[in-house]
Amino acid sequence: MKIKVLKNVMLKNNALGADNRWEFKKNSVFVLNMTSSPGAGKTTLIKNSLAEFTDKYKMAIIEGDLYTSRDAEQFTDFDIPIYQINTEGGCHLDAKMIHAAIDDLDLNDLDFILIENVGNLVCPAAFDLGADRMVLVYSITEGEDKPKKYATMFEKADIVVINKMDIAPHLNIDVDKVESEIKEVNPGCKVLRLSADKPETLKEWYEWVRKEIESKSKE
Repeated sequence: MKIKVLKNVMLKNNALGADNRWEFKKNSVFVLNMTSSPGAGKTTLIKNSLAEFTDKYKMAIIEGDLYTSRDAEQFTDFDIPIYQINTEGGCHLDAKMIHAAIDDLDLNDLDFILIENVGNLVCPAAFDLGADRMVLVYSITEGEDKPKKYATMFEKADIVVINKMDIAPHLNIDVDKVESEIKEVNPGCKVLRLSADKPETLKEWYEWVRKEIESKSKE
């Protein structure tokens, strides 16, 4: 009986995720689901990308956090809609939460929505939000063993951004080994290396996002 309840919960989420995807497609809005563990640098990457993105696209942010709006407050210098979701201890965003955000946002006036999911390397992988692509930001300070230990997250990612490369020389870590293990888990995954707090390293990241948005616009 417990297995049946869990299955029904996921079926309902996936149905709502499909509804969200249809709404986004109908309005020609590209959506990224940004995931990571806590402290990996996801918020920093978003913040340092906003000048580039807002110059090219009409965008909004759906911000997921457990209790505060501290991450969302870092984006207030940009004149864009920000929809805050507090999960009150929940370890992920789900499709119902995103559906509520859709009702509040004017999709007709947007090209691009960036969802910042709750920091977690387990739960977010299970919940289809209706996004076009899933980004996993992975800090080199997390070590070499996480891709296989948290394989589901890495399997679901369309791109893994290996972050904090500027401190790699000071750590006992083989970044090539990390990337190799990511490719073992998900051979089709794109992997980038950058430092989110160094805007000069973000060019390839910008280019990937641009190509993905253009690809959707041609569908």
